Formats: sequence, C-alpha cells, structure tokens
Amino acid sequence: MEEQDPGQWKRTVIDASAGAIAGGISRTVTSPLDVIKIRFQGFWRGNVPALLMVMPYTAIQFTVLHKLKTFAAGSSKAENHINLSAYLSYVSGALAGCAATVGSYPFDLLRTILASQGEPKVYPTMRSAFVDIISTRGFRGLYAGLSPTLVEIIPYAGLQFGTYDTFKRWTMDWNRIRSSNTSSTGADNKLSSFQLFVCGLAAGTCAKLVCHPLDVVKKRFQIEGLQRHPKYGARVEHRAYRNMSDALSRIVQAEGWAGLYKGIVPSTVKAAPAGAVTFVAYEYASDWLESILT
Repeated sequence: MEEQDPGQWKRTVIDASAGAIAGGISRTVTSPLDVIKIRFQGFWRGNVPALLMVMPYTAIQFTVLHKLKTFAAGSSKAENHINLSAYLSYVSGALAGCAATVGSYPFDLLRTILASQGEPKVYPTMRSAFVDIISTRGFRGLYAGLSPTLVEIIPYAGLQFGTYDTFKRWTMDWNRIRSSNTSSTGADNKLSSFQLFVCGLAAGTCAKLVCHPLDVVKKRFQIEGLQRHPKYGARVEHRAYRNMSDALSRIVQAEGWAGLYKGIVPSTVKAAPAGAVTFVAYEYASDWLESILT
C-alpha cells in the first residue's frame, strides 16, 4: 500500500487546525448576535455546544475544501486555487459544507434547542438536552432537520465560498491595477486583513440573503416537539410538518411570504461578520501554522 505523502499530511493538519481555530474565534466573537438571531434574548447561552459544533465543522469544511480544490487545480498550493472557475469554487464549497454538516450536526441541533427554550430553562445543560432527545426521539432525533439543513447548505456554502473567491480575485486585480500606477511592487497579490474581511463580509451577506428561507425551515424542524416553560410559550407541536416542501407551503399559507424571512436582519447581521471573521482567521492561522510546520 502506498504511503501518504508527508507534505499532504502536514497540509491536512494545517487546514483542520486553522479551520478549527477560525471557527472558534468566529463563534466566540459573534455568539451574542447568533442568540439574538434565534430568540432575541441573552448573549452567550448555548455557546459551549456552539463551539463544539463550529470547531469540528470548520475543521472538516476547510480540510475537505482544500482537498477538493487540490484535485480540481492539480496543485496543493493555495495560490493556484484562486484561479479556479467560479463554478468549481461553488461546487467545492457546497460539497465541503455537506461533509462538515453531517459531521457536526448533533451539536448544531443542541445549540439551537438550548438557545430557543427560554426561561426558566427546561434543559439546564447540553447533557440533559442530549439525554431527553435520545429517550424521546431516539438516535435519529439528533439529526432532526438534517435534510432541510443539507438542502440549505448546498447553495449557502457554495455561494459563500464561490463569491469569496470571486471577490478575492476582483480585489487582487484591483491591487494589481493600483500597484501598476504607483512605484509599489511585489505585494500586488497579497490582500490586507481589511480586504479579506470585506470579501468575507460580502460573501456572507450574499449567501445569507439568498438562503435565509431554508434556514427558517431548518429551525422549525429542529425545535418541533421542544418543551418550553408555560411562561415562555406552549410546546412546539411535534411533527408539525411532513417534509420540507410541506413546511414551506404551510409557512407561506399561515404567515405569508414574509414568514420565510423572519429574522432576516439579525440573521444577516450575525452571518456576514461571522463569515468574515472565519475567513480572515483561517487565512492568518493557516499562514502561521504553515510557517511552523514547514
């Protein structure tokens, strides 16, 4: 059996570690905005399961993304990946998002439940929520809403990574034009942290605005059957929707088209900077780890 190239192994470690670091930083910084998006109260409630979800999610996502781009570009060098077509960037991002979602979904479910239950808490800890889900819904309960989540993540991750790469190419072109009109040389391909942040911000905004209705449906599936204290509201009906199509139809019938865009402002306010912080943190963490390991 052929041994794996040590360089490929180091690259995998760099991508996974940088992705986990970037996800942890992004989630911690934007956690208050995420809770406001879900329930408009509290700040870091559910942040521990959120960190447990986002760090493996981003680790898997960036690792798979780099592998796919390496295959498509025929090179493991990141500077060659930026020249991939928008289509290949979209497909790579979508597939990486799917892999990361399946690997980290139970933590996403627990985070949503803990942030949605209100006060007084029905589930004081992540463990109590986990035990109740297993006892009442079985192991499959940990993947409630997975189908609409995967349907959401394909366009979302694809758009986010595809537009991020596109914005980076445009910014690099702009830097080249600017440097050609000045005496500066040698740094025209290097984007500043501010430019990376703006590219990530724009990519996150585009992806969230397009895919928000799917996120609304996903959250409805995740919290169905959720126990809530009477002071906070009635228990969400279990199996309220037969499938994703039925959920979309019922929401539109009961709440109008506006129902699919509930929370769009706080959701975008959270998602855009979260994506920007993740991209910037990953770029710098990746460079730092690469300087250490290579």
